[in-house]
Amino acid sequence: MVEITVELGSRSYPIEIGPGLLATIGERVKTLRPTRIVIVTNTTVAPLYLAAVETSCQSVAPVSSVVLPDGESYKTFTAVQQVLDGLVAAGADRKSLIIALGGGVVGDISGFAASIWMRGIRFVQVPTTLLAQVDSSVGGKTGVNLPAGKNLIGCFHQPSAVFADTETLETLPAREISAGLGEIVKHGLLGDAAYFDEVERRMKDLRSLDHEALASVIAGSCRLKASVVARDETEEGIRATLNLGHTFGHAIEKLAGFGTWLHGEAVGCGLVLAADLSRRLGYLTDADVSRIESVVSAAGLPVRIPGLPLEAAIQSMRGDKKSFGGHIRFIVLKKIGESAIQEVPDTILRETLLQGGYVP
Repeated sequence: MVEITVELGSRSYPIEIGPGLLATIGERVKTLRPTRIVIVTNTTVAPLYLAAVETSCQSVAPVSSVVLPDGESYKTFTAVQQVLDGLVAAGADRKSLIIALGGGVVGDISGFAASIWMRGIRFVQVPTTLLAQVDSSVGGKTGVNLPAGKNLIGCFHQPSAVFADTETLETLPAREISAGLGEIVKHGLLGDAAYFDEVERRMKDLRSLDHEALASVIAGSCRLKASVVARDETEEGIRATLNLGHTFGHAIEKLAGFGTWLHGEAVGCGLVLAADLSRRLGYLTDADVSRIESVVSAAGLPVRIPGLPLEAAIQSMRGDKKSFGGHIRFIVLKKIGESAIQEVPDTILRETLLQGGYVP
């Protein structure tokens, strides 16, 4: 068991990582003294884990559940309304607790619903995918998608705790494991050369779900993100660097159709594009870019998603949350372990997109 604290003063909270946590969720949330517990999950996770979490929580408070459709395409206001209706049916009050049991979509929707129910109630993240365990469950970002782009509606609402049961990873398909590895590679690039070396060296073990390797890198990613969130909770500065590869990735998800590519797959490809962009700006070497592409590929992620329309991609990026006044700002790598935020000339951006398989 590994425990990491996100240091936010009176709103600090623990991240607990290890096997067998699902059966003890009730005991772990008991200290929050909830009047009711509403578990939010989806149609894929519910048959696997909902009963165990319900049983664990029944001695703490009355328990009910909301089961959402599974997939990025359902990260909408309709899903939020379904959660709110579940809170109404449960008779939830301001001391009630939401438990988000699932991947990043469940976590984002649950957190957003918690933030607006009676102007804000507590929620706990119980991430069941590798992607959610290393990234989306930590830091308090919540929200839903619009046709115009990802996560354009949402707010910062920190969880009361994060419980990452590594045994849940054993039921994931290989594609979902690779999607989570995309975020781990991103953290490696942002962290330091030693952490990136570890991710690179242990990729085979990670893909085969070696528990020791997983525990080490999940903890490494969570420590990095906890440190950044503690310094910049609402993304006024350094936290934006955690979006490395995401400006490209979000455009890929939108243009391909939400749900066609997993978020981590789009981010993996986005990391390769960000590396190429950084090289064209004079930061990374050809060898750096080749190394990053090799690590992304070793994670089982696409390094090219060809055939997307170049101009539509640029237009989508102009609507990204990090853009101001129509100017696109990118997270670039000055070297492995050092990043920066800057505007990029359209000419260089177009060169990178053409190299990545986009079509004029």
